[in-house]
Amino acid sequence: MKFATFVHDGKRQAGVVADDHVHPFQYPAELLDLIVEGAESLRAAGEHALAGSLPVPVADVVLLPPLQPPTVRDYMTFESHVAGVARGYGDTVPEEWYAAPAFYFTNPYAVIGAHEDVPVPPGCLRFDFELEVAAVIGKAGRDLSPERAREHIIGYTILNDWSARDLQGREMRVKLGPAKGKDTATTLGPWLVTTDELEPHRDAEGFLDLALTVQVNGETIGRDRLANMAWTFEEMAAYASRGTWIRPGDVLGSGTCGNGGCLAELWGRNGTLAPPPLIPGDHVTMTVEGIGTLGNTVVEGVAPVPLPPARHRR
Repeated sequence: MKFATFVHDGKRQAGVVADDHVHPFQYPAELLDLIVEGAESLRAAGEHALAGSLPVPVADVVLLPPLQPPTVRDYMTFESHVAGVARGYGDTVPEEWYAAPAFYFTNPYAVIGAHEDVPVPPGCLRFDFELEVAAVIGKAGRDLSPERAREHIIGYTILNDWSARDLQGREMRVKLGPAKGKDTATTLGPWLVTTDELEPHRDAEGFLDLALTVQVNGETIGRDRLANMAWTFEEMAAYASRGTWIRPGDVLGSGTCGNGGCLAELWGRNGTLAPPPLIPGDHVTMTVEGIGTLGNTVVEGVAPVPLPPARHRR
């Protein structure tokens, strides 16, 4: 099943998507609350909606993020992406990358819907997209094996990790990880696709083999396949749960795909800012086989509020 959160006639609702229509849940419910109740509750709510509620064309609703995640972990699982970005700094893929699926925590308050406008982050001159797929955790667990982790994933969605590359580059020199370079917007959507729908795409090694495409203003910038990840989502979930808890609604981003999954990779490979950074008016479209399509337009942001530099202390 595909589950969406949306606004129709000024009312926020959730429901199940089928045949280009969304069937609202018969009783008001947040998708995250049903995920917390468990996969059976979610499926039952979907079945009741399909059988009894009045469908609305998807074209007539405003799609919101399918859920408000409590946490968002974003990984780097595509070697070609890491290599391309590193090349722009005269570097190569670090040996540490091969040891474990590294991630950082990004801002859950910055999540936006599949077709919402995206403001340029304050002070950013090198704005970028990042094409990813995200797994959504459906059941709490800790210290999981990859085999056990599979039953803890309830579904998948598309993730666009919008990035202010100039801000990111400066702040990562402090060696603390990205901050303001990443937290203005993260697109999730268009809906949550349950794991069973994507099982036919799973290959012999356990990877989901889905076609990924990103376009800017109608021009294809990047293509890849999700099966080119270096770790499976189950392995990523197991690593996330090492020594701590993962809980329902937690989002695990695949990291940016290769072959043009973001502009920074192409800048690194080309040695120049080509294609150019995103500017207001640019429209970014992402399509993932078996899941759907996102389409966000970049708009003007706000100027940064001035802050003084650090005070030197003895």
